[in-house]
Amino acid sequence: MRRAGSALLAACTAVAALTGLAATPAGAQDRPAAGPDALDHCTGTAPVLCHFDVAPGTYRVRVLLGGGAGDGSTSVTAETRRTVLAETPNAAGKTVRRSFTVDVREPEGEPTGPTGSPGLDLAFGGTAPRLAALRVERVRTPQILLAGDSTVCDQPGDPYSGWGQQLPQYLTDRITVANYADSGEGSQSFRDNPALFPALRARIHRGDLVLVQLAHNDKQTDRATYRANLTAMIEDVRAEGGRPVLVTPIVRRWFNTDGTLDNGTALLVNGLGVDLPAEVRTLAAEQGTPLVDLTALTKARVEELGPEASKALYLYDEKRDNTHTSARGATEYAALVRGELRDRKLVPPHALR
Repeated sequence: MRRAGSALLAACTAVAALTGLAATPAGAQDRPAAGPDALDHCTGTAPVLCHFDVAPGTYRVRVLLGGGAGDGSTSVTAETRRTVLAETPNAAGKTVRRSFTVDVREPEGEPTGPTGSPGLDLAFGGTAPRLAALRVERVRTPQILLAGDSTVCDQPGDPYSGWGQQLPQYLTDRITVANYADSGEGSQSFRDNPALFPALRARIHRGDLVLVQLAHNDKQTDRATYRANLTAMIEDVRAEGGRPVLVTPIVRRWFNTDGTLDNGTALLVNGLGVDLPAEVRTLAAEQGTPLVDLTALTKARVEELGPEASKALYLYDEKRDNTHTSARGATEYAALVRGELRDRKLVPPHALR
């Protein structure tokens, strides 16, 4: 492939600078996948698109941004539209170094969705993308594995986005997100489908976090079955040495006349009258499992914005959809999850941006 054109000004000098930065850390499992000549895998200017023919696994990507004549501002997405680096500015002639990890798997997005392209795909976008150099190496890091539905998953196309798709931008290269959330799944179907919970369980290493948010599609699940499904997942995660974390579901944007969300539609009371977030809270307490009360956090945020401004968090304007989030909403909700991971000390400070 050809180099990435004028957006890669001063690339040769920058590559030399990156060589020292990208020294592979100690560990027999770490090995370079593409060294300082990795720009040969990139094309285009805005965005700069890079592809690496690598096997499934965890990859650390180290990048040097900037170096051109003008100011730059670069964001990075990986695989199926996962935001791995938020927009990062650089002054004219200056460079900034960043690194992140990417979970490369097949399928690359939703586990029951299209396969996508094999290998690792990166897109360097933003208002003025400037990619000077990059290095890719296979590594092993602690993981955050996600079990969830369409409000969590790696959504394949605009304008949809799940909070799990936006979470990697809030993490450093010391930890990796493996998002097994899938559209349309409830607690039973997620457990039963071999591509979902069984595949996730096979990925767990000792100490890995497994965040479970399943409720939106448990519309006719009785209380006993719902609790049994979540309990079984907690037990299975622990059996593999993982650390389960229960997450209450994001709210639906469904206001009362007084501007509050205190109704069953917004707060996910299902068709059998089961208050699903309340069951998650109770089960977390009974099982001694950490809880991320995303229902309470998203309720507070939506009510703070009010009926009009909160439309931007969801797909109301585009789809009249009050359940699924826009990129903005998913990004804000991912930041709430990040805050809980920090405040509850579920991940070490060096793993958080």
